[in-house]
This record gives sequence, structure tokens and C-alpha cells, in this order.
Amino acid sequence: MQLQLDEQWLQRLSDEPGKKRLLDTRSPFQRDKARVLHSAAFRRLQSKTQIHNNGLSDFYRTRLTHSLEVAQIGSGIVAHLSSMQPKFKPLLPSNNLIETICLSHDIGHPPFGHGGETALNYMMLNDGGFEGNGQTFRILTQLEPYTQFNGMNLTRRSLLGLLKYPVCLSEVSAPYPEDTSRNFRELKTEEWIPGKGIYDHDKTLLEAVLAPLCESDRVRFHTLRPQEKGDNSHKKSRYKSFDCSIMEIADDIAYGVHDLEDAIAMGIVNKQLWQEKVATQLAEITDFSLIDQLTELTNNLFSTQHYKRKDAIGALVNALITSITISKVDDKFIDPLLAYNANLAPAMFEVLEILKCFVLNYVIKNSDLQILEYRGQQIVMELFEAFNAGPLRFLPEQIKDIYKKQSEPSRQKRVIADYISSLTDNHALRLHANLFSSNSITPMIGEHPF
Repeated sequence: MQLQLDEQWLQRLSDEPGKKRLLDTRSPFQRDKARVLHSAAFRRLQSKTQIHNNGLSDFYRTRLTHSLEVAQIGSGIVAHLSSMQPKFKPLLPSNNLIETICLSHDIGHPPFGHGGETALNYMMLNDGGFEGNGQTFRILTQLEPYTQFNGMNLTRRSLLGLLKYPVCLSEVSAPYPEDTSRNFRELKTEEWIPGKGIYDHDKTLLEAVLAPLCESDRVRFHTLRPQEKGDNSHKKSRYKSFDCSIMEIADDIAYGVHDLEDAIAMGIVNKQLWQEKVATQLAEITDFSLIDQLTELTNNLFSTQHYKRKDAIGALVNALITSITISKVDDKFIDPLLAYNANLAPAMFEVLEILKCFVLNYVIKNSDLQILEYRGQQIVMELFEAFNAGPLRFLPEQIKDIYKKQSEPSRQKRVIADYISSLTDNHALRLHANLFSSNSITPMIGEHPF
């Protein structure tokens, strides 16, 4: 088993001769983590919706607290794998590396959650589209002003770990409805949800990240999942790197378990609903490690004593983490970062799928939350329309300078999309009120995206 990694994975996309500091003994991944933590893009996650609008309470999770929890779960997965499969220690990411990947995995999401993402995709439909993961890659490699031209300029391995979908959007996007003349309020969100991938105009940077791969690995890494005949949905990429597989499981656990905790605390989910839609399904999974404790788990989740709920949440997270193992993906991959993935045991994968589907159907699709998402969607589209109509009137000076340097209309619209996606929920609300409300104008001086 060959686990020797190419030294190029430690390199950055561009040299930084002016950033060598006296007595700085940090590893490349320690530097990566510091760049993410100290970035404006990361700080803005504190006021971006995870599932529950952060304006409702300061208790519920935001994109920032979600990312912190994903990082903690990610490092827990690495510790578990290191203990249970020590032969893979040369391949396992350090805590700094996995935390870098987990902390920054949502950094490209726009305001108002997936409603904002769909809105920007609709507005950018003829100019490259919009997608949160593609925007994350764009921020890290170009937009965050840690360097002049290369964003945070993270190491190749950090960027590889963030590539959940290492393909271009044009390769995976299904046709959208031809009628784009409808009023914003009439748009059906499900018709404009983006595919998952990197913007086509960022392909050169994608290839630069994958430079350490041999030609056969690179071609294989770009392949798509097979689709059934007649399936007109977006296509999906087939592979992800080893580090990315850990991050993705950590993200799913945080989504399926911690967002469930918020829903219980809010009263969106009650004990009866849980028993009918979740507990009955979990009871049928023979290898579910907590099956003998299911009644106690249910009672603790809905206990009025908060520490009991925490104990139940912790038990679920632990059961999922301790079921994860490393396995071979495909014998045809040569680079070990592609040849291996972390995977949940089949029974625990089924458990997590049940939890995720429950959160989707009974929390995210809750009518009150859908109203908030729809409102955010309208705000984003109206902001885009206004900025596109008067970019040199309404955009901040720093963004105007970037806008004026673009020679193509599609690139100019990308600048607008970059700006709007950088806004927090609260900033977007205030901008919208200033542009469209008859109430007194709130000064926006000093509020810049970077």
C-alpha cells in the first residue's frame, strides 16, 4: 500500500516571496487555517442563515457556528480513524488541515441560504450561473484579498479537500426552463436550483489545483455518475478526495443531527412526529448501534432537562463517527488522496440518511421557514436587478473599481454576483430597505464586503 504524497500538495498556486516572516515556524496547514479564520468571508458567516433565520434568535445555528461544529466533528473523525486504522496515518490530514477544509466549506454561500443561491443562479443563468461550492472556490482562489490576485492562496491539498464537485457547471447542468420572462414572484424555486460544480471561467484554477495528478487520475477524477435513461436532472460528479470525504461526512452529521437539535428546541419537531417518522425507521435497522437505547434516546431528545438532550445528540454523533472506516475507492487511481475515501458503515449511513431526510422534509420545508427563504430570494433578485441597472450609482467604490476593469458584460455581472453573495443577511436587508422602502434611509457608510 503506497501512501507517499507528492510534495506539490503542500505548495500554493502562486509563490509568496514577500510573506516569509521572521521565526515563523508554522506548517503550511497552520497558515491555511489562520488565513481562513482571519478572513472577512469567514466572519460574515456569523450573520448568514444556516436553516433558521438568525434574526429570530441568537440561539440558533448560523453558517459560522455550523462550520465550527463541522470542524470539530471532522477532527473527531480523524482521531477515530487514526486510532482504528493506524496504517493510514501517513495519509490522514492533520487537525489543522481538516479544520481548514471544514471551516471554509460553506464560505461561498450567499445570504438567505439556498433561496439566495437559487436567486443568484437565476440572475446569472446566461452568464455562468451561480453555485455555493463554486463560489467557495472562487473566494479562496481569487476574491479574498489576502493576496493581490490569488485570494487566500491556500495549499493545493486544502483546496483539493474543498472540491466536493471537481467539474465545471456546464458539464453537469441540465436545461433550465426557456421562459425567463416571468415576474420574480412567480418563479418556482425548484426549477432554478443550480447543478454542483466550479464556474467554467475558473477552470484554469481548477486545473492548477490538480496539477500534481497524473493524466489518467485527472481524467478519472472529472468523470460523472451514470444517469438512468430519461433522467433530466442535473448530473453529478462521481469522485471526491480522501480529505473531502471526511469533511462531507462531518457536514452531513452536523446537518442531520445538530440542525435537528435546533428544530426540537424551536418546537418545529415534536416527540410524536419524531416517533412516527424517524424512530420507527431506526428501529428496523438491525445494525444500528443504538437500537437497544432507542426509547431512552427519544425520551432524552425531548426532555425538558437540557443536559439530557445534549447527551442524546452526543450519543448520535458518537455512533456515527465511530462507524467510519477508510476503504479503497478505485484501483485505477494512482494518487492515494484519490484512491481512498472515508465511509460510514452501511447501517449508520442509512441512519444518517433518515435523519437528513427528516430535517429536509419536516424542518427545511416547514412553511414558516419556506416563507423566510422565499422573502430572501426576492430580496436577492431585486438587489441584483438594481445593481445591474445602475452599477456605477449603487455599488461601493471598491466594487465599482473592479466592475470598471471588466471588459465583458458577463464578467461585469459576475462582479455583481460576487458582491451580493458576500453580503450577510442583515446587510442585504438594509440595502434592500434603502433602495426600495419609503421609510427613512439607514446610512450604509463603512459597510464594505472586504
